[in-house]
Amino acid sequence: MVLRAGRLMRNPFCMVICLAFSLLLAGCAGSNSTGSYAGATYTVKRGDTLYRISRMTGTSVKELASMNGISPPYTIEVGQRLKVKGASKGSSSGKLAKARPSSSVPQASWPPVGQRCWRWPTSGKVILTYSNSDGGNKGIDIAGSRGQPIYAAGAGKVVYVGSQLRGYGNLIMIKHSEDYITAYAHNETLLVNNGQSVKSGQKIATMGSSDADSVRLHFQLRYRATAIDPLRYLPPQGSVPKC
Repeated sequence: MVLRAGRLMRNPFCMVICLAFSLLLAGCAGSNSTGSYAGATYTVKRGDTLYRISRMTGTSVKELASMNGISPPYTIEVGQRLKVKGASKGSSSGKLAKARPSSSVPQASWPPVGQRCWRWPTSGKVILTYSNSDGGNKGIDIAGSRGQPIYAAGAGKVVYVGSQLRGYGNLIMIKHSEDYITAYAHNETLLVNNGQSVKSGQKIATMGSSDADSVRLHFQLRYRATAIDPLRYLPPQGSVPKC
């Protein structure tokens, strides 16, 4: 179920969703350490992957691969110039615009560990950790197998199901209280609907690679719209929360 723009404006959670969307988008934008645009061309720098470039430029991984004749496993080289859709044809050469900081709540004011019970949304190796820097990863990325179950990290209400936010693929957002929202990106199959109440540990999706260069779950935990480090609040993998 995709939430259309008109329905979004009438949704009682509109302000929460719009704020979360703006911050998710800020997390996609690049910083001064990223590659540069020249017209509709992106120049690859060290550390770039198609997945990262996809999220920075608003061009999906499949589009990037198709436009540039790149085949799996999607290897790119430093200095390589890629065609992208995120830059206008008439734009001048220059760095990507610096993202506005994604944190409105300073780390010193993050909620204490154990204030709420969270559970792992899936199992697997964490292949990308949280970063609070401009343009950094605003959650964690967990590798797994296609079709692997994705679970709600806590009880709440689904406030968004769809694929309108480029770079996140099939996305689910759950509101847990006035303070907390979790986001689950790159899913293959979506098993919940907008407005649906879910229990902690309920299966909400299956793992996939929508708008990603490998099968993974991108998971975000947001406190008062600020992305905070999920690893700080999740229990050890395989264990049951004790709070």
